[in-house]
Amino acid sequence: AHLAFDEFKGVDRQLHFICLDGDSHQVVQILRTRYKKTLLKHFGRFSPQARANVKTVTMDLNFYYQDIVRACFPNAQIVIDRFHMIQMLTRSFNSLRVKVMKTFDKRSRQYQLLKSPWKLYLKKYDELEKIHPRYNWHYKDFLTQAQVVMEGISANTALENSYNLMQSFIQAIQTNNTQELKSLITSKDSIGTLMHKTLLTFKYNLKAVLNGAALPYSNGCLEGFNRKIKQIERTAFGYSNFINLLTRIRLEEDLYKEKNDLQIAGAIRKSPLHQFIN
Repeated sequence: AHLAFDEFKGVDRQLHFICLDGDSHQVVQILRTRYKKTLLKHFGRFSPQARANVKTVTMDLNFYYQDIVRACFPNAQIVIDRFHMIQMLTRSFNSLRVKVMKTFDKRSRQYQLLKSPWKLYLKKYDELEKIHPRYNWHYKDFLTQAQVVMEGISANTALENSYNLMQSFIQAIQTNNTQELKSLITSKDSIGTLMHKTLLTFKYNLKAVLNGAALPYSNGCLEGFNRKIKQIERTAFGYSNFINLLTRIRLEEDLYKEKNDLQIAGAIRKSPLHQFIN
């Protein structure tokens, strides 16, 4: 009923399609290519009744995955993954920060505030230190993390607006506030070219973006499984045959499930209730 679409780099650095069950996190299918024709042919083999049972498909902002969902799953809602939305926003803001930073002299206080503590600008504002100031030799002053960020973004109006929008967007995602998201996406503030393009992309996929905030499904399980595939490839120093790679992935998946079953069984045997029954 709930699927997750993505791709991963495999044989000869080609992108292979992978699909997971959003509930059980088990692999549904891995295909050699992610071409639209291949995916339509694969999902077209299932009966109309089976395809009608799919309720949601979670994905990144890959535009032709949405075409496949509309063609194959008539009752499915498209869900844009929350991580990819926030990633696009933070990259847009970071690009603007670097652009503004380069307008100042390298020895200036504004340049140092925007350059050396760059990681602070990508953190949630609530997680910044606001009480205990620390000395930093770059800008030669005692400042808290929140003071560094506030003074840094005040150097440019577009940078300040972009930072506030990014923080509000993250907060709206966490609280599932779709109304706030909608107003942020249609914002008319000066926020820089790249951030504006990001918001236009969200506006074009507005319904899927709002679904990503409202529904509990995400591509987190799929990203975790892709991480395991990367580890398999590194251990084998790469694969030149797709069937061998696919076989190894399936073997590791079965071994992982078997290991979990053994751990659960061992925990049950060690439980006081099991000992009492024996």
